[in-house]
Amino acid sequence: MAREAAYVATDHIDESEHADPYLRPAFTLRNRVMRVLWGVVWLLLYRPSPRPMHGWRCFLLRRFGATMGSNCHFYPKSKIWAPWNLFCADQVTAADGVEIYNPAPMRFGSHAIVSQDAFLCGATHDYNLAAFPLLAYEMHFGAYSWVCARAIVGPGANLGEGAVLGLGSVATRSLDPWTVHAGSPARLVKERKRTHGDTPA
Repeated sequence: MAREAAYVATDHIDESEHADPYLRPAFTLRNRVMRVLWGVVWLLLYRPSPRPMHGWRCFLLRRFGATMGSNCHFYPKSKIWAPWNLFCADQVTAADGVEIYNPAPMRFGSHAIVSQDAFLCGATHDYNLAAFPLLAYEMHFGAYSWVCARAIVGPGANLGEGAVLGLGSVATRSLDPWTVHAGSPARLVKERKRTHGDTPA
C-alpha cells in the first residue's frame, strides 16, 4: 500500500513565489522564521549545555512546541529539525549525533531509543513531477523500539513496538513489532524476545 504524505509542498507554497520550481521554498515563511529562531536557541542554549542537563534541553524543546514525556534524555549533540513536530512519551532517548528531520510529526513511544549518529529522515521529493515538491511523512517509533547507532530510517518507515534496526542499517520500509532488522536495505534477521508487556505509544 502506498504511503500518503502528510505534507506536500505544492499544497502550501504559491507558484508565484518563483517561476523555477526548484527555487521555490518548500515551507511557509512562518515555518522558516521559526526554524531560524530554533537554530539560534539550539546553537546558544541547547548544544553547549552539559550532558546531564536533560531537563533543560527538554524545556527548550517544549518552548518550541515539542511534547516531551517524563525523563526524556536528549543529548546536547542531538538535532531536531522542527520541535513542534516532535511527540515523545516518557523516557525517550536521542543520543549525541542523532538527527531528527521531521517536517511532519514524528511520534516516539515510551522507552524508544535512537542511538548515536542515527538519522531519521521524514521527507523526500516527488521526482516524477516537474515542480519536484517536497513530501513529508508522519512517522511512528513504537514503545521499546531501538534505532541503533548510525542507522537510517527512510521517509514514511515506522518501527513497531519493540522493533530493532541494527547498527548502520537502512530501513526503507516499516518494521514489524518485536523484530530485529539489519543490513542495507534492512531485512528481517530474527524475532526479538518480548521482555515487556504491551505499552501504549
